[in-house]
Amino acid sequence: MKLIKAVIQPHKLTDVKEALKEAKVTKMTVSNALGCGQQAGYSETYRGVVHEVNLLKKTVIEIAVNDDFVQPTVEAIIKGANTGNIGDGKIFISTLDEVIRIRTSEKGKEAIG
Repeated sequence: MKLIKAVIQPHKLTDVKEALKEAKVTKMTVSNALGCGQQAGYSETYRGVVHEVNLLKKTVIEIAVNDDFVQPTVEAIIKGANTGNIGDGKIFISTLDEVIRIRTSEKGKEAIG
């Protein structure tokens, strides 16, 4: 069991969700975040004052999958989020020791579905 966390551009969320649906991955958690990486931000001028904006809007997608769904999930995220530009995002994969579905108390692979 793995936890896949992808940090992507907010405007690519719809494309990523469509690619995940094609890969038969429909369970996910999505949240908004602020961050910076290689993009490093930009400068804005408001009423003659320069403001450095170095925390950019990002979207974080978290998906728990069984081992046989790791590669299709990663490929779908890349397909949906890739623009070829700096700031497309990153994918992090970590191992899950245990998963428990609260409603039924199922554990492990059955809890992920």
